[in-house]
Amino acid sequence: MAAGTVSRFPALLGRLQPQLARLMSSGAHGEEGSARMWKALTYLVALPGVAVSMLNVFLKSHQGEHERPEFVAYPHLRIRSKPFPWGDGNHTLFHNAHLNPLPTGYEDE
Repeated sequence: MAAGTVSRFPALLGRLQPQLARLMSSGAHGEEGSARMWKALTYLVALPGVAVSMLNVFLKSHQGEHERPEFVAYPHLRIRSKPFPWGDGNHTLFHNAHLNPLPTGYEDE
């Protein structure tokens, strides 16, 4: 019985494939102006959104330094069961000495 079900599966999939392709194509809905709509959305929504994001990053970068949080040695944080495979084994790959503390505290304190 299982062999009969398996042999019918490719035939069933072969009949459904053209219907699935039609549903996923852009012309399936009969919209002629879909390219014009996406072009308008690109210029009216996406590009202004990128411009506002760039302005936000620019203004945030000129605000100045921020205070780093006080180091509290919680026992469940910064657990090192084995050393990292790079450097001295205690620093993460993208370690920032000013913002990322080691298990013993900040480096520059």
